[in-house]
Amino acid sequence: MSGEDDNRAGGRTQHDDGDEIRGTARGSAPVPLSVLDLVTVGAGHTAADAVRTAVDLARTAERRGFHRYWVAEHHSMPGVASSSPAVLLAHLAAHTARIRLGSGGVMLPNHAPLVIAEQFGTLEAMAPGRIDLGLGRAPGTDGATAAALRRAERLNEGAEEFPQQLAELTRFLDDSFPDGHPYARIHAVPGPVQATSPGGVQSPHRPPLWLLGSSGFSARLAGSLGLPFAFAHHFSAANTLPALDLYRASFRPSETLAEPYALIGVSALAAEDEREARRQVMTGALAMVRLRTGRPGLVPIPEEAAAYPFNELERGFVDSWLANVVHGTPDEVRQGLDDLAKRTGADELMITANAHGGAARVRSYELIADAYGFAG
Repeated sequence: MSGEDDNRAGGRTQHDDGDEIRGTARGSAPVPLSVLDLVTVGAGHTAADAVRTAVDLARTAERRGFHRYWVAEHHSMPGVASSSPAVLLAHLAAHTARIRLGSGGVMLPNHAPLVIAEQFGTLEAMAPGRIDLGLGRAPGTDGATAAALRRAERLNEGAEEFPQQLAELTRFLDDSFPDGHPYARIHAVPGPVQATSPGGVQSPHRPPLWLLGSSGFSARLAGSLGLPFAFAHHFSAANTLPALDLYRASFRPSETLAEPYALIGVSALAAEDEREARRQVMTGALAMVRLRTGRPGLVPIPEEAAAYPFNELERGFVDSWLANVVHGTPDEVRQGLDDLAKRTGADELMITANAHGGAARVRSYELIADAYGFAG
């Protein structure tokens, strides 16, 4: 762990920004601001470069007062180096001391629930009180890759399997299978079972669960279970308001939450001037065009994106994509984020910055923090 263990008390990190789920808005921000890092790999760079940028970004986010930092599981995408969230989070935990770290998310159907419980129990032991476990029900990749991940010819991706998988994972995290259950004698370690062993002093605390979604299914499930909900506005903007309405209407108070708590992911990039911001976000736009047309690759350099001959169909996609990317000067981005928070009623905004170079992405978060008067 980093040399800042004096921030801890009783083995848990001390926070001054709310509870484990609800953050506190900093400066003039309307809601807490957080970071979603896709750990992108740009042309001319390596995965090692991307991981170094992730460390820089996590430390910047911590220093500037962002509430949490999440990474997302993706597979078979050359431009995204976040295939193993638990491994990345362990590395980031060793380079930070206070900021919440989590998955946005781990794709539950790709993994045995016991494995996830063990991984995140280990992360909790590494960074007590700082770990979030966000779960999605999509594979995070194409069908063939998903089949390879699961070692199965047929994929069980029906909506009915996800609640069962979630219930099993929760039982492992809480060590709460009832007597007579086939898994009653199986324990996720590190985990609560260690507190019941002779001489055991293991904390029963475990990472809070979040459900992620880009449609209504997870919104309804999160609401019915009283869990916090994270919606992927950054690639499913048309569904944002209906999903948030469904989450709030479905919400039932739980031990986790008395009231709904919803964050939304939003693409945003700030630069010193509007032209440079546009130049940077076009690299992400071209990468998305290639991904959506079956040609995934590294994030192109700005010069390549500027010179690319978009056809009519691609241009329409880019225009639609950029309409939901908040970009421009710091003041323009601040206004765009303020408007989005007001329009959606989101309790938290989680910002992802898509650009070729790590320096541009880190600089964007610095500028956004400055625009809202964050300390640091």
